[in-house]
Amino acid sequence: MPLTPSPVTRTRLHTRRIAFEGFQRGDGLFDIEGHLTDTKDHDYALLAGVKPAGVAIHDMWARVTVGRDYVVRRVEVRTDGMPYPNACDRIEPAYEKLVGANLLHGFRKTLYDAMGGVHGCSHVTELLAQLPTAAIQMFAGLRREIEPGEGKPFQLDRCHALETRSDTVRRYYPQWYRGAV
Repeated sequence: MPLTPSPVTRTRLHTRRIAFEGFQRGDGLFDIEGHLTDTKDHDYALLAGVKPAGVAIHDMWARVTVGRDYVVRRVEVRTDGMPYPNACDRIEPAYEKLVGANLLHGFRKTLYDAMGGVHGCSHVTELLAQLPTAAIQMFAGLRREIEPGEGKPFQLDRCHALETRSDTVRRYYPQWYRGAV
């Protein structure tokens, strides 16, 4: 359901789009590809020149290869659109520092420690910060909600709806329900 209509007249100024796609590879690994774009609805004057309305100011891509263990095996970053040509894209190879990081265990801290601030591109870093949830969604399609023989399902206690004291857990995961809040 979309948001309610605005009670006042508005003019859109900016659009940011972020998309992720997950792929299973023939070698048993998985690729997650992210794409971030920023566009303006009006001509936008930058010191490097004017970006016409609808032309991406930021157009950035990332491909991260992981195993079923969520460990990063490879990182590739590309910058097609940038406000400062031959500057923003120079940092792309530095993202290989993320190889060996685990998307589910401290990834965002590792990301910001290695690539935050002047050590990386703020837009690419922001895109990559969303990888853990994109990976969980990708793998969710490959496994059952409750795997036989495993302990507590990984998704429990990761958000308010699936807190083990919630009515949702009482209803759908009764064996893991821990009593009302």
